[in-house]
Amino acid sequence: MTTIENDQLRVSIRPQGAELTGIFYKPANTEHLWQADSAVWGWHAPNLFPIVGGLLNDQLHVNGQTYPMKRHGFARQSLFTESETSDSHAVFSLRSSDETRAVYPYEFEFQIIYQLLGTTLSVTYQILNEGQDTMYFSVGAHPAFNVPFGPGEAGDYVLEFEQEETLVTHQLSDAGLFSGETRSVPIANRQLTLTEHLFDQDALVFKNLKSRTVTLKRTGQDERGVTVSFPDFPHLGIWAKPGAPFVCIEPWLGYADAEGKTVPIDQKEAIQHVGAGNTFAVTFTITIH
Repeated sequence: MTTIENDQLRVSIRPQGAELTGIFYKPANTEHLWQADSAVWGWHAPNLFPIVGGLLNDQLHVNGQTYPMKRHGFARQSLFTESETSDSHAVFSLRSSDETRAVYPYEFEFQIIYQLLGTTLSVTYQILNEGQDTMYFSVGAHPAFNVPFGPGEAGDYVLEFEQEETLVTHQLSDAGLFSGETRSVPIANRQLTLTEHLFDQDALVFKNLKSRTVTLKRTGQDERGVTVSFPDFPHLGIWAKPGAPFVCIEPWLGYADAEGKTVPIDQKEAIQHVGAGNTFAVTFTITIH
């Protein structure tokens, strides 16, 4: 386990998946990251690569070949190497190997860079294409934040969007694929209220938000909150296991397949790419108030 910290935050990261396991806010003595109760949902904040969401028949199609690939890709279950660290900075790396080539035929290095500055944690995904061909991929985050912030804190919690939004979610099937249906999600004064049944039909998936910042907060006079800013990410997933005491705020570049439609990776909707020998980098931040 790796720990980086300053006078405001203590952040823990484990080598499996280079996954955040704690974001502890020192002034309020509060842990804001879900602590992965395996009886409810056994993850904290998985990093999604090289696929976001599910694939039809759990199959990835590249250059006429078919490869097995589970939902959200293999990075979250892979062992990363810590390649650089300081008191407030850590870099983790996953490189292509015989194991990754069996499911994803590209030569790459996937770096995750964590950096603390005051009450903000910056997370950068950096993909280096070490092969001779254009590399196609999706990448995204899946951090789960405690709701309520502390034990016994009653009250309504909301997600407040940066801009006025008309929220339309793209419906997912039982297999985690887009069904082709959409539905409106109630929002008032830029605030989406977290309710017991909000996620009864799985995640809310917003493909084209205007907002690039979302804040988790309690209604009323409480000024505390968790703000996720994602300037480089046009897509957002929001999810919680129904009835569970957390909510995931998930900046994405890419998303699931549609039902009944086999699509090669280079033609997937919202797929990203990086040329041979080049580097692709995007950043999101988590700020504690």
